[in-house]
Amino acid sequence: MAAAAIRALRLLRAALGWASLALGAYFLLGWIGSSFPVNRDFRETDDGVEILIATNGVHNSVVMPARTEGLDWHRVFPPSDLGNPYRPYTHVGISWGQREVFLDTPTWADLSPLLVLRVAVVGGEGLMHVEHWVNPQPSEHYRPLRISRAQYRRLVRALLRDLPPPEQRRSYPGYGAQDVFYGARGTYTLYLTCNEWVGESLRRAGILTGAWTPFESSVMKWVPPPEQ
Repeated sequence: MAAAAIRALRLLRAALGWASLALGAYFLLGWIGSSFPVNRDFRETDDGVEILIATNGVHNSVVMPARTEGLDWHRVFPPSDLGNPYRPYTHVGISWGQREVFLDTPTWADLSPLLVLRVAVVGGEGLMHVEHWVNPQPSEHYRPLRISRAQYRRLVRALLRDLPPPEQRRSYPGYGAQDVFYGARGTYTLYLTCNEWVGESLRRAGILTGAWTPFESSVMKWVPPPEQ
């Protein structure tokens, strides 16, 4: 009995050791991948479109004017899908992530270790998160970038790449009165994380970012905070 307990303890220690090693390697690879710049010739454009790269400390999104360059985001994501459709929304913020993490964890305290482990091992179905804002102001958490009109058009196409056509689109209540979720294509994996999805969108648009951006900091390290 004692020998079996000792063997079990050794196996547990070995498993924890390998898990810690794998986790450390993942974070190291994420740091390395995000440190190689893509679109290094990118320069902000004085007469372009101002977007905001947003963060809540864990998750990134792209915030854009609701109406500009001939695109009305309110026709794509109507405010009527919101809990409060009556505010004078000026911007939309778009991100993508894992369905269960989005829908079942309204706060980080609701995120269970078992869900994190299952998503890390097997991935999960994608979901799009759309937030509507009234005049968001540049800050440490909303960093502005002024991009060219051509880059903006490419960014729009990139952000819409996983959105099903309207007849196949399903919406889900958001966390509050000004956000909503939509069913989306794509599979969340350890490689294609919510933040890498944002990074890939920026790369497709020709905007400076890292080669692989699995973490929130992987994206934000390339976007300077606004001048005070």
